[in-house]
Amino acid sequence: MAEVNLLTKLPRGKRNLSARATAKTEEHIRISREYGETYFDGPREYGYGGYRYDGRWVPVAQDFITHFSLKPGDRVLDVGCAKGFLVKDFMIACPELEAFGLDISRYALMHCEVETTGRLHLGNALELPFPDNSFRCAISLNTIHNLDRAGCLQALKEIQRVSGGRAFVQVDSYRTPEQKAVFEEWVLTARFHDYPQGWIALFNEAGYTGDYFWTIIE
Repeated sequence: MAEVNLLTKLPRGKRNLSARATAKTEEHIRISREYGETYFDGPREYGYGGYRYDGRWVPVAQDFITHFSLKPGDRVLDVGCAKGFLVKDFMIACPELEAFGLDISRYALMHCEVETTGRLHLGNALELPFPDNSFRCAISLNTIHNLDRAGCLQALKEIQRVSGGRAFVQVDSYRTPEQKAVFEEWVLTARFHDYPQGWIALFNEAGYTGDYFWTIIE
């Protein structure tokens, strides 16, 4: 298990932190956690403000392929795949890679990239519908923190189970009280979050042996 940033080539989005802090209400949080059209393609205060494919995940997919020594025919799973952008870009980066995704959002899967049709599953990270060790690697980016602590623990066990520990998880975190305060003003969907040492303790509790990194709002 190691801390490694595999998203260095992903362009950084621009966030209006002050606007979110003043606009966020319990209703925004409730609607965002439905993971429907409003969350993905509605106003920015409810989520993405328009979740559209632009190919930005291709170099990231290539870094995952290199990191995990993936080759044609290997199976890779994206837990929390949304509309399947990373799945599609895995297929571009390595056309014969068997890339699949799973997401809880029916809306996202109904609006997936056409190339990913038949590769995306509706489901929950708490119970992945795949056999043990059925993937060469499993990836989950900014997803499991949307569960409570017990749910995070179970999701990590499931990721470990289907990948044999060949996995990468990225979650919301912060290194200072100031970063924590900024995060708490911005966050809409995360139900569990902690400092890195708290997350690492949770990884160990789950028996997770994969790699990990943090999404930190600054």
